[in-house]
Amino acid sequence: MLHCTEEPGMYSAHCGIIIMNFCHLQHKAQVPGGVHWTSSCRPAPLLTASPVCALIDDKISIRGHFLPPRCPVTVCAQMQSDDGDLWEAFAHFNTNLDGTVNLTRDPSVGGSYLGCEPMGLLWGLQPAPGAREGLRLRKKKVETPYVMLMSLLKGHVSPSERPSTELAAVTAERWYMAPGVRRIEIRQKGVVGTLFLPPGPGPFPAMLDLWGMGGGLVEYRSALFASRGYASFSLAYIGHKDLPGPQNRINVGDPYFKSAFQLLQDHPQVYPDRIGIIGLSFGVYLTLRLANHSDIKPSCLICINGPAGSTIKLRDADDRTEQMENDQKYWTYDDQGNVSFRAVSLPANLSPESKVKLEHLTCPLMYIVGEDDLSASSIENANLIEETLSATGKSQLFTRLSYPGAGHLIEPPYTPNSRVSLWSVKPQKLATLWGGHLAPHAAAQEDSWKKILEFMETNLRH
Repeated sequence: MLHCTEEPGMYSAHCGIIIMNFCHLQHKAQVPGGVHWTSSCRPAPLLTASPVCALIDDKISIRGHFLPPRCPVTVCAQMQSDDGDLWEAFAHFNTNLDGTVNLTRDPSVGGSYLGCEPMGLLWGLQPAPGAREGLRLRKKKVETPYVMLMSLLKGHVSPSERPSTELAAVTAERWYMAPGVRRIEIRQKGVVGTLFLPPGPGPFPAMLDLWGMGGGLVEYRSALFASRGYASFSLAYIGHKDLPGPQNRINVGDPYFKSAFQLLQDHPQVYPDRIGIIGLSFGVYLTLRLANHSDIKPSCLICINGPAGSTIKLRDADDRTEQMENDQKYWTYDDQGNVSFRAVSLPANLSPESKVKLEHLTCPLMYIVGEDDLSASSIENANLIEETLSATGKSQLFTRLSYPGAGHLIEPPYTPNSRVSLWSVKPQKLATLWGGHLAPHAAAQEDSWKKILEFMETNLRH
């Protein structure tokens, strides 16, 4: 068996070749208790990450240095979520002839991903073995970073295997909020949300940020928009303690969403005529519905995997809705009992009176499709919107981005996808299918985020 040479700062491993002595000079030194070998060997192994502090959508360069050539190593990333759950990813490499490994250029030969994926250790994160079931990684405290511990390990190993020899380590911070971004809680005229403002006096172009029926107040996309120079207002509309109950239904109507848009318009640090709306999932329906009001004139719309109507009928003067469980006849289940909501939003199943009059839209609309979406009928709704706009001579307003292998939750880049996650605990424990496979979903997030920012630049700044 052939081995890498073992020296101070080096390690032994089965490499398949004979490594020549790396020390240029060696001599024996007499020390108490025996003979001590000293040498001018290369430095101890080193792992670097650059930059060590960056926004979540910034790329990071990860490199290992001062290693034996053609030896197996593992690079591992671990971090804790805001809920205290451990997430990890790892990749196997064989060092280059110069004793380095560079994740930007070198292919992983095993682990959480395969091939050359410079950001694979980040989007490849998954709950560590033994973690709670049904986890989904979502930043809840945007004023703190994700802290990533990256380790360089001897040999091709899994981080859950113990013991493994750690050769070097480095810590990196991943932020949604850039320095100087301001986070402002809004509880005004019944509107519940969080406004993020970029550094400086403004005024700024702005986005109204709408998420899906998972509820609560989701801030991280708005924080990142503000870090890229846009005021952004993340709006809660279901499942929040400061909204009217019960929390399993929408208890606000059109006036609520119009008030949120007008709140942005009236803010002294926002350009009132440069406001867009972004929606994911059910937030797409709300985005299209809001843009259909004659007194609301957004500059652009961004729709991610959502419907152009609803199965939940708006029923009273304040547009209060039924409970979302009323569409259960369209739910389907896989062999593990996980629920898919995909059929709920098929155009044929949408309440006719709820369908947005798409022909009235007057601003540019980007629709993003995950072709493996298991939670919404995104392809069918994109087709409906495109066909309607084309039939009314407005095809120039529509842009479609479509991604094979991507699921429902297309979010900012370099964050991991959850194909399935816990949806509810009461009245019954239920997990929902989102769809998406790690590598193609990651590629979709990277490409779509770049094009979202370009779309906003074109329609909100020019």
